[in-house]
Amino acid sequence: MTGTQQASRTRSLGASLLDQVLAETLDPAYAQAAQARAARPAPSRGARARGQALVAATMVLAGLLAALTYDQASAGSAGREQIREALIADIDRESGVTDDLVATLSQLQTDVGAARDQALSSSLGGQRALAELARQEAGAATEPVSGPGLRVTLGNTLPSADDDPVAGGAETDQVAQVLDRDLQLLVNSLWAAGAEAISVDGQRLGPTTTIRQAGGAILVDLRPVTSPYEVLAIGDRDALYDGFITSPEARYLGNLQITYDWVFTFGRADDLQMDGAGSAELRAARPVEPADASATPPGGATPTTAAGADDGD
Repeated sequence: MTGTQQASRTRSLGASLLDQVLAETLDPAYAQAAQARAARPAPSRGARARGQALVAATMVLAGLLAALTYDQASAGSAGREQIREALIADIDRESGVTDDLVATLSQLQTDVGAARDQALSSSLGGQRALAELARQEAGAATEPVSGPGLRVTLGNTLPSADDDPVAGGAETDQVAQVLDRDLQLLVNSLWAAGAEAISVDGQRLGPTTTIRQAGGAILVDLRPVTSPYEVLAIGDRDALYDGFITSPEARYLGNLQITYDWVFTFGRADDLQMDGAGSAELRAARPVEPADASATPPGGATPTTAAGADDGD
């Protein structure tokens, strides 16, 4: 077969295929499926009604389940809110009782102190005992004080408008919160700078004061304090300022402020006021007996044990 004949035959086959494609635009399998569907008997009116009823029943059941789920969720949310409100009311009530007891204790201590001063001031020995007692009370930080000093504020980063109060934000980030050790560093740096008296959120620090973490709260002598923490230090305000800002603790807290966007401010103050610290109850400690048991201590007072003083409370 010559080349001309082969080319002519190829053109004829191509034209034949093109004619077949144009003539049969639908695939034969589609045509067979359409014929089979047309051959099936049409569903009766009863079957169609049953199908519609089944669809309607399914939709009604789904609606009932959705409504039941919503009611249960609403009831659970209302129950949780009631429990929360009841707990808040209990906390407020118990806090009020604690505050009343603290006020009563403070008044009783004032009355006892006035009666003690009146009884001891009538004799020379009593006056000496009062002077020694005043010196000891100053060391125990049980007396109110006032004077110039330094005011320092340390706190967690302030919440922004973008923070989610439910899911949490900067305020609930445990890593970025001020911890008890940060507050301890601040207090110790102020003592080292020459502070004579320190308070944290109004809680005066004494020789036995503890600052510790309890969950997400910081406790000062078992009483919670909240951010931002205001720390007052009474002393020579210029010496306090210079000693504090040059301390490694202040530089460390300044770095944390930059890293976590904390609140960290400090400045001199002219007149700071502090209440006295609560006195610790001594249950096991006892005064050291003098070398001569028959000797009377200065002021003519008789030695008493801490247990006896505790029983008197």
